[in-house]
Amino acid sequence: MKIHESSEDYLETILVLGKSREHVRSIDIVKHMHLSKPSVSVAMKKLRENGYINMDADGFITLTEEGNKIAEKIYERHEFISHWLEDLGVDREIAMADACRIEHVLSDETFSAIKKKYSGSRCRDCEGCK
Repeated sequence: MKIHESSEDYLETILVLGKSREHVRSIDIVKHMHLSKPSVSVAMKKLRENGYINMDADGFITLTEEGNKIAEKIYERHEFISHWLEDLGVDREIAMADACRIEHVLSDETFSAIKKKYSGSRCRDCEGCK
């Protein structure tokens, strides 16, 4: 099943937030993504129904194995592409914004080729470029 770009963004956000806090709630996603509560609520329901997240009785959100797999893939792409663009001289804010768009449309083959070719850049020691 093809997952939508917005769903990938939600999963990536849950992953990122989970790295910096013990629990992730819908309100954390609202604040991080600058979206409305109803929009996030609808998205969380769809992600839960499709088996990408779990939500417990306290409203704490965790990624399922499949959700985590997608989130890690998108996060790796985002980190690598944003650092790669910065290494090319692109302003950090622009690199991050462009990476958010590029990460969704590259094929696995293209991303692997770019990563293989440019993994020796100065940012090779960061998480996203390993």
